[in-house]
Amino acid sequence: MNLLSIGGSDPSSGAGIQSDVKTFASLNAYGLTTITAITSQNTSKFGMIQPVSKTILKNQLDSIFSDFDVDGIKIGMVYNSEIIKTVFHTLKKYSIPIIVDPVIQSTTGGMLIQKSAVKDFKKFLIPISTVITPNKFEAEFISGVKINSKKSLQKAGKIIQEMGAKSVVITGLELKKNYISDFVMAENQDIIENNKIKSINHGSGCNYSASMVFSLAQGKSVLESAKFAQKFTFDSIKGAQKVGKGVAITHKKIDQRYFELSNAINNFTKIKNIYQQIPECQTNFVFSKKSPKSIKDVLGISGRIVKTGKSVTKVGTLEYGGSKHVATALLAMNTKFHHIHSAINLKFQKETIVKLEKNGFNVKIYDRVKEPKYIKNKEGSSIKWGINNAIKDSKEPPDAIFHKGDFGKEPMIIIFGTTPDSIIKKISNVVS
Repeated sequence: MNLLSIGGSDPSSGAGIQSDVKTFASLNAYGLTTITAITSQNTSKFGMIQPVSKTILKNQLDSIFSDFDVDGIKIGMVYNSEIIKTVFHTLKKYSIPIIVDPVIQSTTGGMLIQKSAVKDFKKFLIPISTVITPNKFEAEFISGVKINSKKSLQKAGKIIQEMGAKSVVITGLELKKNYISDFVMAENQDIIENNKIKSINHGSGCNYSASMVFSLAQGKSVLESAKFAQKFTFDSIKGAQKVGKGVAITHKKIDQRYFELSNAINNFTKIKNIYQQIPECQTNFVFSKKSPKSIKDVLGISGRIVKTGKSVTKVGTLEYGGSKHVATALLAMNTKFHHIHSAINLKFQKETIVKLEKNGFNVKIYDRVKEPKYIKNKEGSSIKWGINNAIKDSKEPPDAIFHKGDFGKEPMIIIFGTTPDSIIKKISNVVS
């Protein structure tokens, strides 16, 4: 996935394009950048701003769009009217998710947009936004409404939406003691909340908008993306690091499991003729924590890996608790064989079983027809029963377990491994 950040350069990497690139990288997306201005700032103070020329700005944008397929765009600092109009004329023809983060003022005190450019910001950039993500101060600045009640909050959101934004998310609201809330105005109006972390930090607004465009580019709704961004930002604030002499810079700790599973999914989609292995219920690929207790400890795809013609595509984001069925199978296996942490489901085909066995893999079977009625009638119990039934006499973990289906139940193969990469190696040996 390629995501473009259009904004200012922050030499401290606390905010701006440097922060966005860090966010994209932590989500295993490729970050592209277009610099609108050079700023001089650190964790203690704000110095100078030097906007780039219209010529180099346009050239940067042309360089990006002539070479890359861009899946989502975040617009941050746009200092003057010339920059705003140049960005608008380039982006107006694209129908991809665009987040506008109305950067008005730096945490360290600098004004990041000229007063004379505010009118053009409202006229040109807000109307092309899929979502605009102002904080309380920015929402008040743009709407002209003092937000001090739920009614004034809704009024501010409505005014901004009437400027042309498809959706509005007003962040960082203190509506409840010890909680931070975000107001989402999309198809419906929603308020989502999380625990408040009492600290001053630099970069949370950028973390929010950058992670939100990632989620939107995955095909998630505005509300789903707002929830994802809120959680990502919460974790970034929680992990903030005091790297300079001033305020702490937000930092999202990288989950190595995320990278391993993401890379394995990418390799899976590139296996020749892999589309032939996708079942009717589609495929999920999971990777658990060291000692998983529930599906919330298992990283999986919130959607599925789906067949698209003769290729396959990941639809959805990687999330803990993102899988139910394959995660349940993995948990059952891990209970007995603690070093097994990854699994994937494939379409049942006799030739796949034959190839697995010919390659020396340990394959087990269970019969869903023999499944007790009380298990069938208990939601979520069938898979656990099946895996336990298949491995009850096993001293070594099987590489694959399959069943031939039952009434209304699709037959399935589940491949198990210590890591996602080990599963890719097994599949590569038997699929061609």
